[in-house]
Amino acid sequence: MIAMIVLVSSCDFLSIDGYVENDLKLDSVFAERRSLEAFMWGITEYLPYDEGAIVGNLNLLAYTPGPFATDEAFNTLPTGTFPGMAFVLGEIDANNPGVFVTNYRNWYRAIRQANMVLARMRECNDCLTADFNRIRGYALFLRAYAYYHLLMNFGPFVIIGDEVIANNESLDYYNRPRDLYDTCMEYLCRQFEAAALLLPVRNPNHVLDFGRPTRGAAYALIARLRLQHASELYNGGVAARAYFGNWRRSTDDSLYIQQEYDPKRWEVAAAAAKRVIDMRDARGKLYNLHTVNLPPDYVLYWDEPEDLDEDERKQLWEEKLETNGLSRNTRDEFYLRPWKPDPWADGELGGAVGICPYQSYQNMFSGDSEMTGISEFIWARRSSALMIMTRYSFPLQNQGDNAFSVPQKIVDAYEMADGNRIDESSQEFPYFASGFTEKRLQPFLDYSLNLNISRMYVNREPRFYASIGFSQAIWPNRSTTNLGQRNMTVTYYEDSSDGLMGASNSNPNHYPITGYVLKKWVSNNDAWNGEGGIRLSKPYPIIRYAEILLAYAEAMNNIDGAVVTLYVDGEPQTLNRSEEIRKAFNLVRYRAGLPGLDNAELENPGIVMQRIKRERMVEFLWEGQRYFDVRRWGDYEASELEPIMGMNTAALRAGYYQKVIVPSVRVSQRVVDRRMVFLPIPQDEIRRLPSFDQNPGW
Repeated sequence: MIAMIVLVSSCDFLSIDGYVENDLKLDSVFAERRSLEAFMWGITEYLPYDEGAIVGNLNLLAYTPGPFATDEAFNTLPTGTFPGMAFVLGEIDANNPGVFVTNYRNWYRAIRQANMVLARMRECNDCLTADFNRIRGYALFLRAYAYYHLLMNFGPFVIIGDEVIANNESLDYYNRPRDLYDTCMEYLCRQFEAAALLLPVRNPNHVLDFGRPTRGAAYALIARLRLQHASELYNGGVAARAYFGNWRRSTDDSLYIQQEYDPKRWEVAAAAAKRVIDMRDARGKLYNLHTVNLPPDYVLYWDEPEDLDEDERKQLWEEKLETNGLSRNTRDEFYLRPWKPDPWADGELGGAVGICPYQSYQNMFSGDSEMTGISEFIWARRSSALMIMTRYSFPLQNQGDNAFSVPQKIVDAYEMADGNRIDESSQEFPYFASGFTEKRLQPFLDYSLNLNISRMYVNREPRFYASIGFSQAIWPNRSTTNLGQRNMTVTYYEDSSDGLMGASNSNPNHYPITGYVLKKWVSNNDAWNGEGGIRLSKPYPIIRYAEILLAYAEAMNNIDGAVVTLYVDGEPQTLNRSEEIRKAFNLVRYRAGLPGLDNAELENPGIVMQRIKRERMVEFLWEGQRYFDVRRWGDYEASELEPIMGMNTAALRAGYYQKVIVPSVRVSQRVVDRRMVFLPIPQDEIRRLPSFDQNPGW
């Protein structure tokens, strides 16, 4: 009975066809708590079913253009399956909005159903005050979350307020103009604020309730929105004038996006992030970066006595390496610089000198760390879509689809092990564009580098190895007992089984045309083929603590003055701007085993901003952030106009390791157009409602 009630049809007010309600069923919904609560959670039927479906797949709609609509991903698969690729190739427009028309309409349906809950919940006969507060809090949050997706993807929306849009009215009733961007932003943040006061600080059962929003989720989404509101595209910058300078509401000639810079927005954004950073309860700090400790007796580095001769030094290394189970590296080939404690860390990483930076990052996504206990996740969901998505990275040898490519630009953005860029590498950790390793190396606990790999993949930072699959990399596939499927060495040369010729035997598109695949959500235990092969369940972090730290650093970097007073929940906090940037930014770097900002860098806001942009590109790879980041920064055209580069996958091994433009017509067919800052409103909505304006350029 309840399942039928939850699926009561509703529709967005801009598409009035199909408004059908059974009043008797609705009356029964609101009569008792059990059915009321089920109807409230039924709002989620119109929200992203699985936020991990950032690229879409055959069964789940992509709810945003995502990685394939950016410079961080590429494929040659059918665009009908991956709409972000269709969008960037110009196949989606106002007359052919693809799957995004369903999202657009569903989010207004979610708003309408939330309004029904809020309007009629008091009809419940067996609800206590605590029940009403809980249901109201979730309904407010889910309504705000629907508005959030409208604003991020389609731009300014129509504010419905608490009105339950009536059915079967004349067209004039539904003909309403869109609200201005600033008005939408303020309304949306107020809605999240109202929801936050009624949401739990922690979910009562962190396992059973995993995925339900908390107060921190509401506050963190506000912080994300406030940062966007302060950024170049929406805050009177050059990009705002270029993209929106002539975009006016037809009903009153008001500019949809303001054209005057407001420096106070950065203070608001910083305060919103600081509120999340400061969140605590009786059990302590709510959010921390995820870390995985090394075993107590595991040593990656040690100090050598200065008076050793060469033979004694080699013997000492042999003994230490054997004791700790490491490969017999030499210092000249590869070893991991120890994580050095920094006075600015304030102990927040809790003994970070003993962490494995590779596992600390990788296990957060791969499923190797229990997702319900990861305190970095401010709001996360268990994602079947991500588990399925890993198949597109797995080699054909293990029944993978072998087709999700990462461009060379992203690969080159990863730094060396000491934090230097590849074009400024040090003698201690050099970058070589040619040559191959002569032995197997083990830079991290649970990660080995094969022999005969290109030296351009040696000495790189831990997140590189946690995120990127490259030629000659080892795929452990440990869950299978089939020895032939374990510890595979996978190559993408033209004549390799996972390269161009290997794919041609089955499907010509099933090879990584850039020479790199995404391994971010792949566990060393995962396998798609072989006796006993399984895949670990994957989490998708809708928003995590690292984002809040970098958002705080970015906001503080854009505030003038050495000392800043922020009003966090109305209370003033006077802070040293440089120290706050350093602490927030450096924590993310330290967890990755890398040095942070130094004093000279902190004195130059332009350099700090460059570092933040690079850090976000790497830290949030394929998490759905870059699509929005390059737009809000005003970098969209510059970043997208760069050609997609990769290894020469049309060559044998001897010619493979050259950086070339990817040999696909899709590289030249990619569309870069200012109108693509927002998705188009479906044109049938525009025809029906003359007061409702289309997004600029569509």
